[in-house]
Amino acid sequence: MDGFIVLDKPVGMTSHDVVSVVRRTLRLKKVGHTGTLDPFATGVLPVALGEGTKAIPFLDEGIKEYQATMVLGAATDTQDCTGTVIRRGVWEDLKPEQITEVLKTFVGRQSQLPPMFSAVKQNGVPLYRLARKGEEVKRSPRNIEIYSIAVDAVALPHVTFTVSCSRGTYVRTLANDIGEALGCGAHLTALRRTRSGPFAIDRALTLDEFGRISAAREVGNHITPVGEALDHLRALLLGDEGSVRIRHGQVPRLTDFAFPTGEVVAGERFRLMHGDRLLAVAESLCSTWGDDSKNLRLIRVFNEV
Repeated sequence: MDGFIVLDKPVGMTSHDVVSVVRRTLRLKKVGHTGTLDPFATGVLPVALGEGTKAIPFLDEGIKEYQATMVLGAATDTQDCTGTVIRRGVWEDLKPEQITEVLKTFVGRQSQLPPMFSAVKQNGVPLYRLARKGEEVKRSPRNIEIYSIAVDAVALPHVTFTVSCSRGTYVRTLANDIGEALGCGAHLTALRRTRSGPFAIDRALTLDEFGRISAAREVGNHITPVGEALDHLRALLLGDEGSVRIRHGQVPRLTDFAFPTGEVVAGERFRLMHGDRLLAVAESLCSTWGDDSKNLRLIRVFNEV
């Protein structure tokens, strides 16, 4: 069983908890997830199965989408509802149109300071461990991008918004920063991820649904194949000899490809396919390929999926 299955993580569970449920239910050793969701958050959690775990580094999850609800008037130490209020502010005079205009100013490229309560590591230690001890250390800002942000509902002091952002963006930090910009403070009370790259909420299974399809042995109907999950990488088709060469861990030669490869760029990554089977992910070493085997570097070889 190889590929990806999208689950709808419930409130209160960690991403690791969900992986443990999948591993135990399917009796698989190789199971992993592609991006952590906080325990209070819900939504899209892509879970890799079997050979899918090898593909995680090559996924195109550069765009993530969330629906979030924040409460104005109180900032917390965790920037969400699980923390302690550290500052309060006046929100009663705010108008919905003011809030909308402030949110618009956050669209674009910017730097964001990771929160202390996060899994970001400093000297090998996750920041949240230091935060739990009451320590605060200097952190380096990260470059992120907010592609779009829109207000869905305003029922002050609650504001619900939808945001599309780059990987690595902390939405609770975004809410905290919006609160600062409004002058009253804010923190998240709800967060739901609706998209992570190619994986969307409309294909996500609840854990109850996952349990039912597992009992009915229908999990295979809900798995995204590894090759499909990596379809943002250009596919290069290999003939039979090239397929054998890959299975032996050898770099294919120009004559091993079933069709002309077209223009390539040094550093470009490809899916090496044999029919509809994914054999490997490889990287071009140069822009002009010769007849020898020094055109590509094999990055990851799969057990034909």
